[in-house]
Amino acid sequence: MLKILDRYIIKKFLSTFFFVVLIFTMISVVIDYSEKVEKFIEEPITTKEIVLDYYPSFIIFIDGLLWPLFTLISVIFFTSRMAYNSEIISILNAGVSFRRFMRPYLLSAAFIAFLSLIGNHYFIPLGNKKRLDIQYTYLDKDKDKGKTRDVHMFVAPDTKIYINFYRKRDSTARNFRLEQYQDHQLIKFIKATTAEWVGPPDKWRLRNYEIRTFNGLEEDLVVGRGDQIDTTFNLMPDDFVDYEEQQSMLTTGQLREYIDKQKGRGIGNTTKYEIELYRRSADPFTAFILTFIGVSIAARKVRGGIGLHLALGIGLGAIFIFISRFSIVFATGQSIPPIMGIWLPNIIFAAIAIWLMSRAQK
Repeated sequence: MLKILDRYIIKKFLSTFFFVVLIFTMISVVIDYSEKVEKFIEEPITTKEIVLDYYPSFIIFIDGLLWPLFTLISVIFFTSRMAYNSEIISILNAGVSFRRFMRPYLLSAAFIAFLSLIGNHYFIPLGNKKRLDIQYTYLDKDKDKGKTRDVHMFVAPDTKIYINFYRKRDSTARNFRLEQYQDHQLIKFIKATTAEWVGPPDKWRLRNYEIRTFNGLEEDLVVGRGDQIDTTFNLMPDDFVDYEEQQSMLTTGQLREYIDKQKGRGIGNTTKYEIELYRRSADPFTAFILTFIGVSIAARKVRGGIGLHLALGIGLGAIFIFISRFSIVFATGQSIPPIMGIWLPNIIFAAIAIWLMSRAQK
């Protein structure tokens, strides 16, 4: 059951947290709008798309990205005020242990981490889908880095395709080849002048085709010049689309399916998708670590007060972000496993939090 002290600290924690969120959200929206206002005017984008689709999704995205940092700032801000007003000294002198004093902080951090967890895994990706669809349609039209010339791709661990040129506007491939292997031996070869995507899930129509089947030294040849044939293989038009932030548009269920699908096709380069998957669970845990750090720094009354505490907190937040980006770069370059690249900053700052807690005012 919550005591008066618990309700008091939880109220201060959450009210300060959401106030910080509100302030930073307003600043972020103003900055983003000032950068994009010219394109909003030039492009045929409607007011409804801007007001009801783009900016609600943008707000969810930017708040989710900075959620742990907001936690640190809010903890330091209101805890430092309590220390400056000698409230913490009075609480500890009344016989409340520091561990007991931390209980409402942990409850508040758990609530914030829970919101972050469900947001990261479901709601933020749905918002990103709306936001990035608008951004790639009107604002950044050249962000699709999907390859369309000389495409070599595995559609299964033992099946490889080659496409000389793929035209995205009508999902048509020119100079198509499919090679199927068994025990490192070529057993089937399909060649076609064009391959057109017919429809979901993975139906294609080949024109002017040749099908060669190998059985040892024997070869069967089927030639369909001027003819067409419908077939299926594990390839869709979406496989030729590769946006820089494509992984953030998928919910966690979709993300896991995509990773499994790519690995099942023999494609091992799924690093950025795995990094996104692990980040969604690591960020909520960061809220606990930064809460410990914030309380340890701000609970002691020092000369300089709130300003010094905020400076230390923002400095630590900046270091955390720097280490996070640094480790992600190593993970992206496959120097370290993706899960290590995501969790390494949390491990380092968990050690810092334990050290600061051991030296906190008791």
